[in-house]
Amino acid sequence: MLTCVIRYQIDPTQPDAFAQYARNWGQVIPRCGADLVGYFAPHEGSSTLAYGIYHVKSLAEYEAYRARLAADPLGRENYAFAQSRKFLLREDRTWLRKVSG
Repeated sequence: MLTCVIRYQIDPTQPDAFAQYARNWGQVIPRCGADLVGYFAPHEGSSTLAYGIYHVKSLAEYEAYRARLAADPLGRENYAFAQSRKFLLREDRTWLRKVSG
C-alpha cells in the first residue's frame, strides 16, 4: 500500500474555494478507485498550507486511477474550477509507504 500526500499552498483569501475543491474530490477520488483519507484545510498556524491524503495499492494502480480521474466529469470540472479560480498556488506530491506495524 502506498500513501500519497498532496501538499497544497493555497491562496489564503479563498478558503471557501479550496473547501469546495476538497468536497468535490471527496466524491471523485473514491469513485475512481483510491482510498481517500481526507482533505485538510488550515485551521491554526499557517493559513496557506492544506493537504490531501489517499492510498493506492501500487504505482501501477495509481496510473489506472489517474486515467479514471481524468475521464470523470466531476474530476474534469474540478480541475477547471481550480485553474479558473487560481486558489492553488503550488501542489507537491509525496509518496510514502508504511514501515511500522
